Amino acid sequence: MTGALIILAVTAAIGLALYLADRLYYRHRKTDEDTPAEAAANEEEETADGECCGMHIVCEKETLSPFTTEAEYFDDEELDEYRGTAADAYTPEQAELFRDILMTMRPEEVSAWVRSLTIRGIELPTAVRDEVLLIVSEARRK
Repeated sequence: MTGALIILAVTAAIGLALYLADRLYYRHRKTDEDTPAEAAANEEEETADGECCGMHIVCEKETLSPFTTEAEYFDDEELDEYRGTAADAYTPEQAELFRDILMTMRPEEVSAWVRSLTIRGIELPTAVRDEVLLIVSEARRK
């Protein structure tokens, strides 16, 4: 009986130590990083200034806003016919064309592709936009 109580006490002590270490780690980590809302607000402030930080490659990787006016093509010239089409005006077949092109890209190319579409005046279909944002956010975390 005494052995069981010792094992229980040791297990409880280890559990408590792990719990406290976990809480301290995440509390420290949470204060180091901005919350998503704060990060979005900071990003809006930076882009609202209209000034560039001078690090175009870094800025363009972090935001989907284009800093250049030169469009980069990703073997998607057929999408130029959708210039000026509203995001919610695409048919399911047209949205599938965008999705097919998206799925052939590497995750790190997607943000450049979206910037290229923006420069060319092409809006992403609403059905594909969520997938694009998910891929871009996952690529940023890496």
